Amino acid sequence: MRIAMIGAGYVGLVSGACFAEFGVDVTVMDVDPDRIEGLRAGRMPIYEPGLDKLVEENARDGRLNFTTDLAEAVRGADAVFLAVGTPTRRGDGHADLTYVYAAAEQVARAAQGPLVLVTKSTVPVGTGREVQAIVRRVRPDLPISVASNPEFLREGSAIGDFMRPDRVVIGVDDERALTALKRLYRPLYLIETPVLAVSLESAELIKYAANAFLATKITFINEIADLCEKVGADVHDVARGMGLDGRIGRKFLHPGPGYGGSCFPKDTLALARTAQDAGSPVRLVETTIAVNEARKAQMAERILAALGPNPAGRRVGVLGVTFKPETDDMRDAPSLVILPKLVAAGVEVRAFDPQPAHARQALPAAVSFAESALGAAEGADAVVVLTEWNEFRALAPDRLKAAMKGGIVLDLRNVWDPAAMRAAGFTYSSIGRP
Repeated sequence: MRIAMIGAGYVGLVSGACFAEFGVDVTVMDVDPDRIEGLRAGRMPIYEPGLDKLVEENARDGRLNFTTDLAEAVRGADAVFLAVGTPTRRGDGHADLTYVYAAAEQVARAAQGPLVLVTKSTVPVGTGREVQAIVRRVRPDLPISVASNPEFLREGSAIGDFMRPDRVVIGVDDERALTALKRLYRPLYLIETPVLAVSLESAELIKYAANAFLATKITFINEIADLCEKVGADVHDVARGMGLDGRIGRKFLHPGPGYGGSCFPKDTLALARTAQDAGSPVRLVETTIAVNEARKAQMAERILAALGPNPAGRRVGVLGVTFKPETDDMRDAPSLVILPKLVAAGVEVRAFDPQPAHARQALPAAVSFAESALGAAEGADAVVVLTEWNEFRALAPDRLKAAMKGGIVLDLRNVWDPAAMRAAGFTYSSIGRP
């Protein structure tokens, strides 16, 4: 089977490489010639554990190819996946579908025979129907089936999520599209992965509803953490007691400075706008968005308060700035709100992140970068943990104390043991713990 993946971003590249690993002949197309040239040379445009090896092996074996020529990619393909960006549209919060619709039209014009056009990008309800209309208008002579196949990839563990997913969701209108997509995912049948075939609208809404629910769960435990601090409870004990209830589950009950990344902020906002337009507002999701945005600012105020009444001129070492560990993604990271507020207050900020490539461009120029965690802590009045990279957990308290000038630690990801940190002489605070 042969497929084309339009878009060599996070979703397109990971999905294309994983389909190639399934034995499918994949051509990944992108309009950025530098990106394609880099991929041909084995240079990854994103950091994702294991992706470089997966791309290298499948490219070497001839199953994974890269091009800037859409017609070349579409030629002979049984299915074409749209994995282009759907950023938040300026002014109204809706998902910007410009790239999706443009790509759908280009694929339809380039098609030389019947194919299945699959939306892999995260899109609002109704997008699939509009894609159908575009295809029928542009190529009424060709039987092009339209389908939706939303991705559920977590940055940092995307390859495992693709190879061993909780489920595969397929939104289809006709049997030909369903047959083609089931054939593509046939390797997953061996591990009995549930394949859910639904309508286009249901598939589109499943993705948004799932992300909104997870974002709400994170926001809920963050507010419970605040309550724990007021009443003397431990949020980890509370989360554990909640998570052992099979109806709730343990995942996404980890308090922190607020959610970020390429999905939750964008998708919750798009869902809220879609629901408002449909006359059925999702008030819980709207509140989640507002609470999460406020939390990031509150974390900055917490840091400034810990520095005392005159924070200007004091030095803060920041450990981790990406929105989560095992990625270099800075999109909507809490650090993008917190660090500028510290800089505006006159604080000297020195940061360290194991994957700083995008952070250097995204953060204010006044933020300097160290080559190690201890380098960020060197001479600091306070150290703040913003991202829970595993290497920070292993940092010995005595070494950290020796590097710092002061002894303030704000552990906003709860990576360290409070008793051990206080025993080492730190003025230590964390999220939701006594």
